[in-house]
Amino acid sequence: MLTVNHIDAFYGRVQALWDVSLRINEGEVVALVGANGAGKTTLLNIIFSLLRPASGTVEFLGRRINNLAPYHIGELGISYVPEGGRLFKEMTVRENLEMGAYVYDAWKQKEEALSQVYEMFPRLEERQRQLVGTLSGGEQQMVAIGRGLMSRPKLCIFDEPSYGLAPLLVKEIFRIIQGLHDQGISIFLIEQNVRQTLEIADRAYLLENGRIVSEGKSKELLQNHHIKKAYLGL
Repeated sequence: MLTVNHIDAFYGRVQALWDVSLRINEGEVVALVGANGAGKTTLLNIIFSLLRPASGTVEFLGRRINNLAPYHIGELGISYVPEGGRLFKEMTVRENLEMGAYVYDAWKQKEEALSQVYEMFPRLEERQRQLVGTLSGGEQQMVAIGRGLMSRPKLCIFDEPSYGLAPLLVKEIFRIIQGLHDQGISIFLIEQNVRQTLEIADRAYLLENGRIVSEGKSKELLQNHHIKKAYLGL
């Protein structure tokens, strides 16, 4: 579905990614885990054609996309739930959700998509006329996820969805992501919360200092000595 092939990336003369390759198959939850500064954001910028790699390609459904404009990538069926939500705080819940239906085909089915989001998050329907800036952190993250679903994506990319949330809310967000997977949505999950991420992902990649250093089934990576010591405190 999504394939990243041998990506090298630089900021000026400083290399940020070294020969990074990964794939996401249809119907999977695939995780990319690693600490701050590992290169996760750089890879996201390349996937969405915001940064040109020095070498390598990104393909979606067999088509190269890292040479397309970012809005064309959205039209192909990839949605993005950014770190921290990046919502429009002076707009209402409904207005923020509608911003996710900017793709032409999605806009024609906007009301149906809204109904599905409200069914998933009843609290958002209750607060649909409320300004997003007045919501709690957990509610704002629900809006961000709902906005990402408004375009009926084939693949949804989550960037640090647990960022800044209390532990109880983190569990709820991961439960929601698992529910999306159960509905058949393919998910690429970028996270620092290694334990909970590996518990819901089918497969995962560990990125350290711009290099993929481990990959495999999540259950196997949970038993990896390096991951247990460096990320799980075991």
